[in-house]
Amino acid sequence: MEYLNFRRQIICMKKSLFDQGYLDEQFNQLEELQDESSPNFVEEVVVLFFKDSSRLLTNIEQTLEKYPQDFYQLDSLVHQLKGSGLSIGALRMKNECSVFKVYCNDRNLEGCRRSFQKMKREHATLKQKLETYFQLLRQVGPCKQAVNSRK
Repeated sequence: MEYLNFRRQIICMKKSLFDQGYLDEQFNQLEELQDESSPNFVEEVVVLFFKDSSRLLTNIEQTLEKYPQDFYQLDSLVHQLKGSGLSIGALRMKNECSVFKVYCNDRNLEGCRRSFQKMKREHATLKQKLETYFQLLRQVGPCKQAVNSRK
């Protein structure tokens, strides 16, 4: 009975992540690669994403603070962040990176700064939500961990 309750919670939480636009189909594709030989594959990929993206966010912030602004460098860093987000299906992150790149191409420093703040909030929210999601998966146990149901 407890297993079924956890399973329902996991399915609802995942559906919510899709419905709210945090994740896209790429996340489902990652889950399809997960099997008994690598039961924590998705979580490991997501952990690597957050490690890499945190570093990129720090680099973007430092580049934004330098004068004169190097919009070429900013664009390059945000391009990396966007690609990293795409790899796990981080839809809101990807979208905000696209907004940032438009401001960057326009050399709109204030727009870049506002977009960067939103990017950091989206990153933190996604991290918290996925940590909760993986925590629930761990409670179900490694043998029954994959939740490949469609949204």
